[in-house]
Amino acid sequence: MKFQIINKKLNEIKADLELVFVVDKNLKHKFIKDQKIFKFTNYKGDSTLLLPESARLYVDVAKLEYNELRIAAAKAYNAVKNLNIKSVKLGSYLAGCGKMSFQCLVEGFLLGAYEFNKYKEKKQTCALKEIIFGTEEFSGGKVDVAKAELGFKNGSVIAAATNFTKDIVNEIPEIYTPIKMANDAQNLAKSLKNVTCKVHDEKFLEKEKMGAFLAVNRASVHPPRLIHLTYKPKNAKKKIIFVGKGLTYDSGGLSLKPADYMLTMKADKSGAAAALGIIKGASELELPFEIHAILGATENMIGGNAYKPDDVLISRSGVSIEVRNTDAEGRLVLADCLSYAQDFKPDLLIDMATLTGACVVGLGEYTSGIMGNNEELKAQFKAKAAKSGEYATILEFNPHLRELVESQIADISNTASSRYGGAITAGIFLDKFIKEEFKDKWIHLDIAGPAYLEKAWGYNQAGATGAGVRMNLYYLNALAKEL
Repeated sequence: MKFQIINKKLNEIKADLELVFVVDKNLKHKFIKDQKIFKFTNYKGDSTLLLPESARLYVDVAKLEYNELRIAAAKAYNAVKNLNIKSVKLGSYLAGCGKMSFQCLVEGFLLGAYEFNKYKEKKQTCALKEIIFGTEEFSGGKVDVAKAELGFKNGSVIAAATNFTKDIVNEIPEIYTPIKMANDAQNLAKSLKNVTCKVHDEKFLEKEKMGAFLAVNRASVHPPRLIHLTYKPKNAKKKIIFVGKGLTYDSGGLSLKPADYMLTMKADKSGAAAALGIIKGASELELPFEIHAILGATENMIGGNAYKPDDVLISRSGVSIEVRNTDAEGRLVLADCLSYAQDFKPDLLIDMATLTGACVVGLGEYTSGIMGNNEELKAQFKAKAAKSGEYATILEFNPHLRELVESQIADISNTASSRYGGAITAGIFLDKFIKEEFKDKWIHLDIAGPAYLEKAWGYNQAGATGAGVRMNLYYLNALAKEL
């Protein structure tokens, strides 16, 4: 889909359909021209109305906020995707705030247009190719065309990175193995500027004494991979490392999941997929940071040689882990990957994982949990990422919950002794593997809720949402502006 802005009034621009966003529920602004039909249809400006006879589409905007612009753009796309039209025109009256409004509208169109139809026999195609903005505003003022075009570019890059991540998460476990993730990472690095990729096999993991990571993989026929991408522009200002949980499938291991809970576990690779999307977006946005993505890719399966409850594993950092549940496997992989990531001395360390069902229970399906030791860093991250439209809430560590992951026979247990506070105790487990010098530089993002839903919401289709990609790219962009 192509986006452009033309320095003309709307009635001077040719297109197959005119799109009008309704912000004035009195239906009186100058772009609204169908009041007689509104009376006949009882249209109140609070829904979508397509008028084929006038080639005009009205779409309500709940309020003038960035995320509402995304939602409105996705509504517009859904209303026209089955029509035989190639171009849509609209005014710039929603873009009075400048670049960000254009950016959000582009994101809404592109995120709303995403489909994963690879396995469908009949694939529907959308004829729409072009969205054209005129420079006309309510006030008749001037639109900054250069800022609009920058908004188009940034919105397209961020949406493409998110949709790239969705494709990975939606792919089926038969196809998407750790080897497939490694191949995708290598191909991504070849396609991007200033990005390199190293893939490490099980021999490397053994050499690095990644006993926790290797234990999770033990019963799988597919070997594990530690994938390390690096985006390194000239004169990078900070070193930021993202660590992603890449469970390409999670059966629960010997602590086997119930059948219903095993469905959607192809999405347990969402953290690693998001890290790939962030690298893609960072390179294409030319962010001024050295950015690493370290992915722990494996399956958690069952078999005669599977790791067991009651086992004690020795992690890369030397911390011993009592296994009380083999379905708490993501934190074992992350423990060794976080240890490895700290060797590169990051200025900021962020891990992303579909880590706990408890986070979904506590926050709902649409919200990620933000955890860590540095209260100021967590608050800054939440504030800077807010414009992305992704929902996130800070969850606090406390010493009473730390007691719940103590072990009688090892340094730490991989599950808590209480069912309560499970998202936080999982974060506290990870904190055990963060060295003192990095405690205040680390953020843990539990994206278990929004990463994959079996229903559509907002501008997200059923399935993968690319959770974590936009949140972190917006955060990085905000950091770059402070330099």
